[in-house]
Amino acid sequence: MWDKESNVTREAARESGKILNNLFGKIKNINKKGEIDLVTEADIQSEKAILKIIRENFPGDGILSEESGEIDNYTERLWMIDPLDGTTNYAHSFPFFAVSIALQVEGEIVLGLVYNPRLNELFEARRGEGALLNGTAINVSRAGVLRESLLATGFPYNIYKDHKDVMEIFTRMAVRAQGIRRPGAASIDLCYVAAGRTDGFWEQGLNPWDTAAGSIIVREAGGMVGDYKGEAYSPFQKTIVAANPCIYKEMLKVLIPD
Repeated sequence: MWDKESNVTREAARESGKILNNLFGKIKNINKKGEIDLVTEADIQSEKAILKIIRENFPGDGILSEESGEIDNYTERLWMIDPLDGTTNYAHSFPFFAVSIALQVEGEIVLGLVYNPRLNELFEARRGEGALLNGTAINVSRAGVLRESLLATGFPYNIYKDHKDVMEIFTRMAVRAQGIRRPGAASIDLCYVAAGRTDGFWEQGLNPWDTAAGSIIVREAGGMVGDYKGEAYSPFQKTIVAANPCIYKEMLKVLIPD
């Protein structure tokens, strides 16, 4: 099931990836959407390429994309697109960024794809069919306790205005985990949990296009995804925690202590 959608998603991601690779290290126009939230010509060109391919193949579907917002009326099928997750990294020629595309049908994410064109790593999953990295099955890690776990996180764009809660959580995690990484692209962070490269991930202040694709990839790789309260994942929540099943509940206790 979802064969056509998967093929179109791969085509869109690969085309977008070509654009991002061609412009990497050559960015001249960098604008700000907020105090530190950047947008470049790479974001815009990548988005145009993705939207063209999806519209040609699924003209009746709704689209929610980072740079354009909700640009088509909502239908039971909604594509959630981040044409360049990790724009700040990209603008600094730091090669940790991705294209993220997910499809939600009747309120449920049914497929997701995250593509890092710099490393040529394509993560994907379809509901009930497992998760893949470049066509090979992946699974979450088996780390059994937080003390032996490598975690990833990110900081919200408003951290300069309100950092207390973010840094308090970071401190609590830092003294309990084996290590923490902050690479700067939530979609890849989620995929690294799915592939067992990290054991867990948490972040707040994200948008649907940041997490939709990565969430299904984690779940199909055997992981758990929810919000800081442990409630079921929704792309419209503002907090997310993803981990292997062994440390998931332990992370929740650190995020919101009794």
